[in-house]
Amino acid sequence: MKARSIKTAIAAAPLFALLAVAGLASADTLLIERVQEENRAAMPTRGLSMAQVESRYGAPTERLDPRGGQKRQWPQINRWVYPAFTVYFEKNKVIDVVANKAGAEEIGPKPPVR
Repeated sequence: MKARSIKTAIAAAPLFALLAVAGLASADTLLIERVQEENRAAMPTRGLSMAQVESRYGAPTERLDPRGGQKRQWPQINRWVYPAFTVYFEKNKVIDVVANKAGAEEIGPKPPVR
């Protein structure tokens, strides 16, 4: 019987280690959690034109160089950076909006490549 309890203890050790690490990670602020709590209406929606985004949210703080467009199959992607989010356009329409990190301690995507 002692051999069985030793095997059980050995099998449970990784679980306890995982729980200990999970307790440490819970102190971090996740970008996903913050975005879920924020009002999604504060960001542009898919399908808006560049003119509509600029009229509703003002001029972007930065317009990054376009990417892609080398081939017909690769559309040109334009990126506008606002303080709280980055908007991605294909041609003239919004295809995605990504929330920017609020601070260095927040875990989330890396900033856009400049």
